[in-house]
Amino acid sequence: MRAPFQEGEFSFPIKYGYCAVGRVDAGPAEWLGKSVFCLHPHQDCFIAPLEALHAVPYAVPPRRAALAANMETALNALWDSGAGPGDRVVIIGAGVVGLLVAALAARLPGAEVTVVDKESSRATVVERLGARFVDASQFVPECVGADVVFHASASPQGLALALSCAGLEARVVELSWYGEGQTPTPLGGAFHANRLHLISSQVGQVSPSRRPRWSYTRRLGKALELLADARLDALFTEEVDFADLPRELPRILAPGAPGLATLVRY
Repeated sequence: MRAPFQEGEFSFPIKYGYCAVGRVDAGPAEWLGKSVFCLHPHQDCFIAPLEALHAVPYAVPPRRAALAANMETALNALWDSGAGPGDRVVIIGAGVVGLLVAALAARLPGAEVTVVDKESSRATVVERLGARFVDASQFVPECVGADVVFHASASPQGLALALSCAGLEARVVELSWYGEGQTPTPLGGAFHANRLHLISSQVGQVSPSRRPRWSYTRRLGKALELLADARLDALFTEEVDFADLPRELPRILAPGAPGLATLVRY
C-alpha cells in the first residue's frame, strides 16, 4: 500500500495520498503556470520530478482532474472486462469507481448499463451518466444474464449479487479492495453451472490486452482526457479546506458516511 513519495510507515504518523492537482510555480519555463496531476500525498506545496507530472488537458478543470487516478482504475477495468458495443453491463456499487465505470460503459454504442446500489440517493447521478439505477433492495430480473458484471461495493453481499447477475460464461470483474480481511465467496451453484469467469482488476498493472502498447503514462494521459465531461462534477460531494481536515476527517471517514468524493482545497 505504499504510495509514491510517501513518508512514514503504517500506522501513524504518515504522509499519504496520491491524487494531487496543482499549478507549477517553479521549474522549466515551458511548465510554468501549467495545471498538473501528480501521484503525491496531501500537501499544499511540494517538489516533484518532471516525469511524475501529467499536464491537465485544457478541457478539464483542475478540480475535476483530481479524479484522474480513479478514472485510470475504471479505464483499466473496462479493458479487463472486454465489454463492447451492445453488451448488457451491470455494475454493483455506485461509489466513485463504480460510477466512473458506468460513465465509460455507457459510451459504448448500444450498451445497456445498469448500476445497483443500496443508496437510492445516487440514482440521479447514475441516470445523468446515461445508465439505469436499481435499488439493491428492489432487485429486478432484468439484471440477470448480463454479458459483463463489475463488482465495486467491497462487500461479500455485493460479490454474491454480482455472481448471480452474470450470464452464461460471462466475466465478473472484481474491483473492490478488501484489505487483509477474509471475504466469503459463493463459488457453488451458478458459478460452476454457468462457467463464470471471475477476474481481479487492479490498476497497478496495465490490462494484458493493452500492455504491449500502453505505458502507465499513456494510460493516465487518456484517463485525464476522459474527464472532459461536466457530468462527472456530480461525483464530488463537498470541498474541505486543508487546514480543517483534522476536525473533518472523522466525519468524512466514519462508517456509513454519506456522499461520494471529498475534495481537499488548499
